[in-house]
Amino acid sequence: MSKTLNREGLLEAYRTMRTIREFEERVHTDFATGEIPGFVHLYAGEEASATGVCMHLKGKDCIASTHRGHGHCIAKGVDPIEMMAEIWGKSTGSCKGKGGSMHIADLSKGMLGANGIVGGGGPLICGTALASKMRGDKTVGICFFGDGASNQGTILEAMNLATVWSLPAVFVAENNGYAETTSSSWSVSCDNIADRASAFGMPGVIVDGFDFFAVYEAAGEAIKRAREGGGPTLVEVKVSRYYGHFEGDQQTYRADGEVKKLREEKDCLMQFRRHVTADGEISNADLDAIDSEVLALINESVVRAKADPKPEAADLLTDVYVSY
Repeated sequence: MSKTLNREGLLEAYRTMRTIREFEERVHTDFATGEIPGFVHLYAGEEASATGVCMHLKGKDCIASTHRGHGHCIAKGVDPIEMMAEIWGKSTGSCKGKGGSMHIADLSKGMLGANGIVGGGGPLICGTALASKMRGDKTVGICFFGDGASNQGTILEAMNLATVWSLPAVFVAENNGYAETTSSSWSVSCDNIADRASAFGMPGVIVDGFDFFAVYEAAGEAIKRAREGGGPTLVEVKVSRYYGHFEGDQQTYRADGEVKKLREEKDCLMQFRRHVTADGEISNADLDAIDSEVLALINESVVRAKADPKPEAADLLTDVYVSY
């Protein structure tokens, strides 16, 4: 167990992971009704990654996400009620119903947005990290990206630039095994994405993405290094998603029983629960209470999202340009 997390910290970590899981499971259910507009990519199964990284972050630290961004949003403190409204396309959403799932963002929380451009977050984080370095405020930028994006020039150029300029940035490669429907064993030229770190002169670390504590420890070291002026780090989180690349993906590229086995044997919430209750400091009842509270929150978010108004025609041309 992490020596840096007290009881309150452990309960916070569990609450964040459980919120992500329940949020995604509910979106999965409701999307099937046809009521949710747009495209949806779910983060279920990867909760330990976003949570383990973002628990080290402060309000002014920034993250750049991917098309699979709901978990990153919740872990960085974006309001799940506003997120659900955004996914339902309502004017009360975090982006006033104009972004939807793939472009959900909240700049007030340092969440620069999910991104439909594969690998699009790297240059954004170089920008925020450069600004941090120039201000000298010791904030950091986190770029989440997937195994598919690891082959994009934007990510490779961003990692090179971050090292050249010694930026306070951390690159988190969430290797869930598939770039859409293509196995990373076919599409990534080396065994580990983290092995590429040496080409850019930065440390590379590999962690088990089903183990919250492994992610938390590795991310903590990388973020501390960045804050103290040591430059960027590449952290590869080996994990897997429980649902398809997108909602509606039949997942015929996955082995029979693959997801069922992951849920039964490796699930990050199951492992976390078993770990923290082993010494009796936290009880199953404590965690069950969080489960109930989170479920009530997600149910409330859906009820409110369904009742909230949609954007009006007059809103179409607002929020397009920045006013100075």
